[in-house]
Parts: sequence; C-alpha cells; structure tokens
Amino acid sequence: MIHFDANFLVAALAENTDAAALLDGWVEKGDEVAISTVAYAEFLCGPLSADAETESDSLFPEPIPLIPQDAKKAAELFNATGRRSRSLSDCLIAATAIRLGASLATYDRDDFVRFAAHGPRLL
Repeated sequence: MIHFDANFLVAALAENTDAAALLDGWVEKGDEVAISTVAYAEFLCGPLSADAETESDSLFPEPIPLIPQDAKKAAELFNATGRRSRSLSDCLIAATAIRLGASLATYDRDDFVRFAAHGPRLL
C-alpha cells in the first residue's frame, strides 16, 4: 500500500510531473493507494482546482479515518522526535501509514525522515 501526503497528491494530480507518472504506474500495477483524513484535509485546504478535487474524490473515495491507535502512535512519534511545534499533523499521517504497513509518498522528506526509524518507508 502507498499512503499519500498532501503535497505528493497535489503534484500527482498535476500534468506531466514525476509524481503523476509514479501514481499512474502504481495504479497500472494494481498497487493500493490511500490517504488519511488528515492528509486529505490538508489537500482540500488548497488552493486546488475543481478538477483536482474531483480526481482526488475518485482516487480516494474513502480516506482512511483516524482511530485511537493512530492518536497513541502519533503522540509517541511526537515525543520521540523532538516535540516540534506544528508537527502533530505529520505525526498523525505517519502513524496512519505505520498502522497500515504502508509506504509514504511525500515531497516533505525533511519532515518525515524523523519517523523512518519508527516504521514508514518514504517514497
């Protein structure tokens, strides 16, 4: 499974980008793609075109909801990686990917590399 961060989804829905080519390849191979409700909310904050919103709704008709296990893991990640202000949403996204055993597609590698030792493989 490949779990998307918001910034990767923005790039994947743009034409002629590396992210779009990766997404097309994953879909063609039958790889499962997913996004958490946290990353999806970040994506919807935009700016984005109506086409991008429609495409994202088609690609991710049911974003992965947070469960209590994700909250606990996110708190663990937050505390283990320096309690950085404004990093809670990244912790929640990473926690969801960890629960799913998913790789994480992101262009914010600097924000997520801190979590690599805890589980998600970064793409």
